[in-house]
Amino acid sequence: MTNPPETRQRFLFVLFEGGGNVPPMLGLARRLVERGHHQVRVIGEPANEAESRAVGCEFTAYTRAPHRFDKSAKSTFMDDYIGKSPTESLVRFIDKVMAGPALEYAQDVLEELQSRPVDLVVVNEFLFGGLFAAEKLGIPHVMVTPGIYNFYLPGMPPPGVTPPPGPAGWLLDKVYARIFGGLLNHALPGLQRARRGIGLDEQINVLEYLNKLERSLVLTSPAFEFQAKFPSNMRYTGPVIDDPALVEPWDSPWSADDKRPLVAVSFSTTYQAHEAILQRVIDALRDLPVRGLVTLGPAINEADLQAPAHVVLRRYVSHAQVFPQADLVITHAGHGTVIRALAHGVPLLCMPVGRDQPGNAARVTARGAGLKLAPHAESKSIRQAVQKILASPTYREKAQQLGQTIVQHAAASSAVTDLESIAQRHQLQAAQKPQRAVDLPAGYVLA
Repeated sequence: MTNPPETRQRFLFVLFEGGGNVPPMLGLARRLVERGHHQVRVIGEPANEAESRAVGCEFTAYTRAPHRFDKSAKSTFMDDYIGKSPTESLVRFIDKVMAGPALEYAQDVLEELQSRPVDLVVVNEFLFGGLFAAEKLGIPHVMVTPGIYNFYLPGMPPPGVTPPPGPAGWLLDKVYARIFGGLLNHALPGLQRARRGIGLDEQINVLEYLNKLERSLVLTSPAFEFQAKFPSNMRYTGPVIDDPALVEPWDSPWSADDKRPLVAVSFSTTYQAHEAILQRVIDALRDLPVRGLVTLGPAINEADLQAPAHVVLRRYVSHAQVFPQADLVITHAGHGTVIRALAHGVPLLCMPVGRDQPGNAARVTARGAGLKLAPHAESKSIRQAVQKILASPTYREKAQQLGQTIVQHAAASSAVTDLESIAQRHQLQAAQKPQRAVDLPAGYVLA
């Protein structure tokens, strides 16, 4: 459906190159373009320009905020994967993306908004600088989480944990709240620097700030998520399960009458030092009567891996084409791969490395739709897990049951209409009042 001209709005999407976070955000942007909105823009890293333009968006590259010109392993600066514990990994992510460069994100977004105003700013989870810039200019803004919610909520377990019942769950929640509070304290100096740098009150309580946003959209299925106490501004809108904008079509090297199970191996788009994991997975498939398909993404070189003839390596393939044929998906458990596999009723073997992956893996195993192994699991353990899943129809049955609900939630997603309604309401309000002047700090220069 295309909106009539009088109801069209202007949107700015604020992104960073985190791999699986990009396709859902650009999927929303594409839907807005298709509905006739005359200006849907993206500000992000140059590495994401081609895929942003492919969905019909205008694009502006960061100049101050961290940015990459490609997605190679060499250009990676988000090195949370080297952390020796989940806490250390999150601290590194806070320093490299969420809080350390928050002022630089704010400055880039502020400059973009001052040069070309919009009706709504749509900010990727964690990019507080984008939220602050919109707040400074009085422009409506929402935060979008491309997968499961990653900040603390009462009743939501730590990443990788299935919530225990009764007093044990209550105690776990109290401990997790304290740990997460300490992590947010680590983020405060960077966030305060950003607010002070663009002339906002630097006093901020992060969780209260998030709960006071006009809207927080979470792009996953409620059927996939654990139950928790959600703030009133949060909406679970269903997942965006589109393939990334620039994928290669799948041309199967096997004949149509080859009945061996198809095992698809899909690990991170971004570099997480996962070459050794991929090789152990390939070695696990070496002596199994399967067809193996391993996708490498832009960060892993095919020459670094050794694969037998029945395991093929590809840079990218369309999940929408491959997963309907697959019998099993082995993955790092990024949300996009997991949710698309489940949408096609495919069970999973999850080997989470970090970020949201342990949480996604815990949700898969809690629903009985697959198994989880540590990323350092040896090939023998991987092979045994593959055999167990392929031999038991229960895993596929559970994946199909969950997948049916996920597809329904994806089809009924309210994310686009939520964005439109917020933008239109503020568009009408802005037409009825004069534009206010914005005071920037003394000596502040955007250019």
